[in-house]
Amino acid sequence: MSASENTGRATASVNTLAGEIVDRLVAGADRYRVAVSRGSLGELLIDAGAKVAGGVDVGLLLTEICMGGLGKVTLSHAPGAAKWPFWLTVASNDPVVACLASQYAGWSLQHEKFFALGSGPGRAQARVEKLFEELTYKDKAERVTIVLESDKAPPPEVVRKVADKSGLSPDKVAFVYAPTHSLAGGAQVVGRVLEVALHKAHELHFPLENIVDGVATAPLSPPHPDFVKAMGRTNDAIIYAGRAHLFVTGPAAAAKELAEKLPSFNSRDYGQPFADIFKAYEYDFYKVDGSLFSPAEALVTAVETGETFRAGKINEELLDKSFGG
Repeated sequence: MSASENTGRATASVNTLAGEIVDRLVAGADRYRVAVSRGSLGELLIDAGAKVAGGVDVGLLLTEICMGGLGKVTLSHAPGAAKWPFWLTVASNDPVVACLASQYAGWSLQHEKFFALGSGPGRAQARVEKLFEELTYKDKAERVTIVLESDKAPPPEVVRKVADKSGLSPDKVAFVYAPTHSLAGGAQVVGRVLEVALHKAHELHFPLENIVDGVATAPLSPPHPDFVKAMGRTNDAIIYAGRAHLFVTGPAAAAKELAEKLPSFNSRDYGQPFADIFKAYEYDFYKVDGSLFSPAEALVTAVETGETFRAGKINEELLDKSFGG
């Protein structure tokens, strides 16, 4: 067990919990339509959507792996959502660790022409990112897992880097990968709807130790063979239709301020499908206003007073424009 001061609770090993889900994928490879193999260094490789069909249900499991087993992800029908009726719901009673220490895609992994952002519980063991200067949670497991939004397996140099930073041999490292345009890859991006709310709260300097629970939902985006359009749709699912509900301790005034500042409509770039925004910035991701990456609507409950504050709203017109409805 590892102690996390940011949640005030003892938190189980995110890599151990995620490893149990990885084992399910391996054991049910045929059922889940994934390909399992070992790389040249003995690393475990799971293709969840690059050269295989995968599926939406695999995307739900990918999201739970990304969250280090500390999140529950479901797909259900949303009454009143006529055109896009199926929504992902993500919940965690340890959202700071699940979303920021594990799910956030913050580890830049590259070698020559290969580049991918590493997500998942392996980050909490390697702790190479600046973000971990603020997160006290540290995992120490006998095996680790990294999820890559990629259409190919990582080269040996990247495998060795992850293993070294994790203090393990390569055969104790698992990589699960799927491109954005795949069914699994798209679902796991939409499954970041709670994570972007946590990341935005962090950017707003809200005390992370005050966030005690969270649940969020966003529509399942239809895939598209074009990478930019596929990425745009997954982002728009959150930006224009995502809802996040955070439960926090501390003053009600702080909860109210968080609710008001958290939604995506506060961004200067709000108002166009993400693919169009990306094109306008000449496909330079870092030119996009970072505050755009937020749920469309936020609810924040101050648990010590019972008050709930909300801001933002779903933009069905822009969602339809993005999804092709």
